[in-house]
Amino acid sequence: MKPATAAKKLGIHLPAAPAEFQDNAISREEFKVLQDNPPEWLSELRRNGPHPRQVVAQKLNISIGGLNRSNISQALTTADITALLQAPPAWLVEERAVHAKARAEAKLAKEREAARRPKS
Repeated sequence: MKPATAAKKLGIHLPAAPAEFQDNAISREEFKVLQDNPPEWLSELRRNGPHPRQVVAQKLNISIGGLNRSNISQALTTADITALLQAPPAWLVEERAVHAKARAEAKLAKEREAARRPKS
């Protein structure tokens, strides 16, 4: 698989990975080894970042769209995320509320759909 696909599946920011990882295709066997027994560089990236957008959004409990609206375009480290969570700026508080409302609406819609379906 391509390095970008492997990085996405591993939850890491590709530009922060070693050049050897970025430049070479990853076989399924190599990928499985990376998942089951991650090398130190992979463990370090997962622990301290920089993290890809989907991981940043998840850790901040907002959507990727919320990151876009907040003009967060660069990868953030765990320290950056922790600082934002300890002293949340107004945009983060607002985006977390928007995300919570969207999740609640999605849950309600799913429950309505389940109630409409005939029982088998």
